[in-house]
Amino acid sequence: MSKLRLPAEWEPHEATWLGFPHNTSDWPGKFPPIKWVYGEIVKFISRGEKVRIFVQSKEHKSQAENVFKSVGVGLNQVEFFIKKTNRGWLRDSSPQYVKDGNKIIAVDFKFSAWAKYNNYKLDNQIPSFISKKIKLKKIEAEWNDKQIVLEGGSIDTNGKGTLITTEECLLDQKNQVRNPELTEKDYEEIFEKYLGITNTIWLKNGITGDDTHGHVDDLCRFVHKDTVVLVCEENPIDKNYKPLKENKELLEVVVLKDGSKLNVIDLPMPSPVIFKGQRLPASYANFYISNYAVLVPTFNDPNDRNALGILSELFPDRKVIGIHSVDLVWGLGTIHCLTKEQPE
Repeated sequence: MSKLRLPAEWEPHEATWLGFPHNTSDWPGKFPPIKWVYGEIVKFISRGEKVRIFVQSKEHKSQAENVFKSVGVGLNQVEFFIKKTNRGWLRDSSPQYVKDGNKIIAVDFKFSAWAKYNNYKLDNQIPSFISKKIKLKKIEAEWNDKQIVLEGGSIDTNGKGTLITTEECLLDQKNQVRNPELTEKDYEEIFEKYLGITNTIWLKNGITGDDTHGHVDDLCRFVHKDTVVLVCEENPIDKNYKPLKENKELLEVVVLKDGSKLNVIDLPMPSPVIFKGQRLPASYANFYISNYAVLVPTFNDPNDRNALGILSELFPDRKVIGIHSVDLVWGLGTIHCLTKEQPE
């Protein structure tokens, strides 16, 4: 097999995959407004690429179409796929799309609902379903004859062979253990074999309130082949203060494959978002880079404006648009968690 390559999110997409919301237990007591947030997300993504959406039934499809028509989505850019799912967090249950030359291959990692929930069997079928429907070759990612568990939100890449992840998510042997037998070295061999990654950056811990136990897409994201944004907390008594500082120190000594240093840009954190006594994983790092726009979660916070300004400077070729996510984050994830790009 020739060399596989995991593209960066800012490279051209053929489509973005989403699952129209149906699981009310993901947003207990706040489910009704969620469909309208989806409408806004689809409206902007569809201006630059197809949006491919999982729905549970014909009735569910009609509900989605009514929402999209109401907010002005052109339905000629939307394709619906009727498939029962457990949840709609497509970032984590979708395949990883790699390039072999110009050919796209779907890499099928196992999805185990963040090693936390029992209802995931329907979501674990998503890579097989997608590869059959759009006729993509599929490879099952295995280690010692066992399928490897990996969620898309736990990794981020610059498209040039470097990947960033966290020890908290992949290496913790006590909480939400994905692959108990795998070491850091094993993961690096897996990333090279299935994703073409030759340089892995290991951060320590993710942000407070993260139900996934350390996903990197709430923490640190590539915005250019040699540049990341890292969320930072200015309040020394906040629970995020020390772990975020520790991650910054790690990144400041990183050297990329070509010998250059990594540029690290601070992205602020919003003030803690609390609902029903629970701190939620509100982070501006959970933005999504579509062909047309960078969609950024916002939280009715003074730092909304600062985060949008920083990202606008980093993506001069795209619109940078805030999506109100105070209701959305009650599901313990926001825009990046819901979306999965399919490269062109």
